[in-house]
Amino acid sequence: MTTAKEQGELWGARAQDWALANEPAWRDVYVAVLDQARIGKGSRHLDIGCGAGGALVLSRERGAHVSGFDASENLASLARERLPGAKILVGDMEDLPFVDETFDVVTGINSFQYARDQRKAFAEAARVARKGGTVTMLVWGPREKCDLQGEVMPHVLALLPPEPPVPTLPLAATADEFMRDAGLEPEIKGDITATLTYPDLATAVNAILSASERAIRHKGEATVRKTLEEALAPFVDAKGVAKLRNMFRLVTARRLEA
Repeated sequence: MTTAKEQGELWGARAQDWALANEPAWRDVYVAVLDQARIGKGSRHLDIGCGAGGALVLSRERGAHVSGFDASENLASLARERLPGAKILVGDMEDLPFVDETFDVVTGINSFQYARDQRKAFAEAARVARKGGTVTMLVWGPREKCDLQGEVMPHVLALLPPEPPVPTLPLAATADEFMRDAGLEPEIKGDITATLTYPDLATAVNAILSASERAIRHKGEATVRKTLEEALAPFVDAKGVAKLRNMFRLVTARRLEA
């Protein structure tokens, strides 16, 4: 597993494409997370793995007091531009630079699975949530129910150098255990389906390139771009819009009072 610094360099290598091409397609997912987390006026909200601030922008529009945390300084810098006055910090999610019981709501949208020690990452999320506050996690559902993870990304992953297999369970299968160990009690959990929609093939390619830096460094941008154009072509409709339907696991847990 790469370090937080290494993860930050990879995810932030194409920060502008992440912000402009990728995050807008996730709006419906962000809304589902904010709805389940019951974020509204006055909520003190921390988003772990906030990227360029896509979810936090929507949270602030609801009247929340927002803070963000990410491994990438490039992405965090964009989030600060979008969210003047918000505290957007950079580092390792296993060692959050916030004091205990700061937030009413903590979210992690496709972020906790990238921690070297996922159990510790949940413990840190619980620590900075107030007693009675919540931690909400969203991760990918089964690959066979995700167009992006099941049909498109395998073509990109095939471009990476072979690595020794690491036997791990999907976070969706272990999250309840990790949450309970951290003093969190899962209250709402289930699967949601959302379609990532891109206005055209070029935008879809740029969006996914922004999350494919390892493959780009290994095989070159031209190869990865061509691979994505071919993999995404079946998902482009007659109007030229690219649509990827995906299932996600969404879990909200409450920090116990004791």
